[in-house]
Amino acid sequence: MRPARLEDYVGQAHLVGAGKLLAAAIERDRVPSMILWGPPGVGKTTLGRVIAARTKSVFVLFSAVLGSIQELREIVAAAKERLDYKGERTIVFVDEIHRFNKAQQDAFLPHVEAGTITLIGATTENPSFSVNAALLSRCKAFRLEALKEEQLVTILERALADRESGLGASGVTAARETLQAIARIARGDARRALTTLESAAAFATSQGEAEVTVATLAASEEKAPLLYDKAGEEHYNVVSAFIKSMRGSDPDAAVYWMMRMLDAGDDPLFVLRRMLIFASEDVGNADPRALMVVTSADEAFRRMGMPEGLYPLTHACIYLACTPKSNAVKNAWQRARALIEEHGALPVPLKLRNAVTKLMKQEGYGSGYKYAHDYDDGVVPGETYLPDALVGEALYEPTEHGEEARIRARLASLRRR
Repeated sequence: MRPARLEDYVGQAHLVGAGKLLAAAIERDRVPSMILWGPPGVGKTTLGRVIAARTKSVFVLFSAVLGSIQELREIVAAAKERLDYKGERTIVFVDEIHRFNKAQQDAFLPHVEAGTITLIGATTENPSFSVNAALLSRCKAFRLEALKEEQLVTILERALADRESGLGASGVTAARETLQAIARIARGDARRALTTLESAAAFATSQGEAEVTVATLAASEEKAPLLYDKAGEEHYNVVSAFIKSMRGSDPDAAVYWMMRMLDAGDDPLFVLRRMLIFASEDVGNADPRALMVVTSADEAFRRMGMPEGLYPLTHACIYLACTPKSNAVKNAWQRARALIEEHGALPVPLKLRNAVTKLMKQEGYGSGYKYAHDYDDGVVPGETYLPDALVGEALYEPTEHGEEARIRARLASLRRR
């Protein structure tokens, strides 16, 4: 499904849209050596092939993982011969150029400078760090962006309609909502979107169905469940009772269930691990000392061993059961994960990026950042630090329990400012 023409290329309008720098260079047939920098599946290799076709250049794919310096010499020799005798230009496309070391990257320098080859390097890494300065200065860096959901849907619709390269001949169909679901799963990666569609279509066909539905998609993506030993059910029942007793602030029941586990032969370190989790999951900032108490109990137990180690174990268990509770810490990271799953990897605002190279400064990294310590209370009024699309989202919502009541008041004041 890789497009062969610039007109069919999806995405990157900031580079190949009408009147844009790269589009103009292609139209004038004056394409420079370049580094295409962007996440996987956004069209770096495709763009290299389209450029070669549009400029009537020979396209040579060279892998930074599998290729060698000797192979590069042979490619350059063939390119020079084509240029000298036929007037044909050669585009050498280096996939994952960031995997080359400095010496390997330096091998391109004389040939790029002499115009024997036009180099197009593709990388998922920031070229300021992954491409050496000498080579980078001879190339133009273009940043590609993750594809938007609608762009992925367009690609998927083409795949369903194309009878030669896509799924058109199979007769499989899919509603728009299904394609949108696949696009969300793909998170800006066209390769992943097409692979998911292909897998779902194969699954639907195997079930005798002609349409890929959201249910079909879920079934085809479903992971095999973990095996569960039912003979161990009582163990998990007791663990559940132990945790719920601490959560319910009942120290008597908590100590009882803890001793049930230990007397049945459970590893005390397993019990300590459960309490360490509980200290953050169910207590959190309602009592920040809880995590320190359990960490100290863990350290003490490792020094004492059994049976004396029962003292710090019981000490920690009773403390957790009696202290104020809050699940705000758990809710905060779960909300953060839900936002990430919904929106994918949103770009870091330019003002928050660290501009450590000339290229990054030119891209606007760090522009507009305000240093918090220059303001009263170390707080910049009206400043935001989330990705632009998430400004205003509240992930951490403290309770009125224990120490979190003070944190809640402080945080409310900060958010108002």
